[in-house]
Amino acid sequence: MFALVSKWLSRSLIVLSLWLLLGTNPTLAIGSQTNYSRIDLRDRNFAGQDLTGGVFVSSELRGVDLSGANLTNAMLTMAVLLKSNLSGANLTGALADRATFDEADLTNAILTEATLTRSRFFGAKITGADFTDALIDRAQAKLLCDRADGTNPVTGVSTRDSLGCR
Repeated sequence: MFALVSKWLSRSLIVLSLWLLLGTNPTLAIGSQTNYSRIDLRDRNFAGQDLTGGVFVSSELRGVDLSGANLTNAMLTMAVLLKSNLSGANLTGALADRATFDEADLTNAILTEATLTRSRFFGAKITGADFTDALIDRAQAKLLCDRADGTNPVTGVSTRDSLGCR
């Protein structure tokens, strides 16, 4: 019984320590990854930056310029990317569930193998975007198919084919 309580206390202290650390310094470098969780980054410029594995959980990214950025394996869960520029960005393997991409520019973006469940793309520009093997809700995929066109200049895959449009 003592060992179980001790183990629980150890884990609780670790979680509390991480919470305090992230709460006091939210832009924390974790190895080569950057943690921008729960931060208002409105209208910032990250164009062309290598943000591989970056963490943007619950971040306000409204109007942010991420054009040409490398967001491979980034975490964008519950991020608000309203009217953001993601043209030419690489989001391969990104975890962007419950994210808002409304009116975002995803022209020629690569979203292969990204998790986009429960995410919204109302009014997003998707010309040339590659969604190959991305997990996306059927309702959103259907809405995206209504305006899907173009071919991604890097992967050579058509947007319609990558979404599985009929």
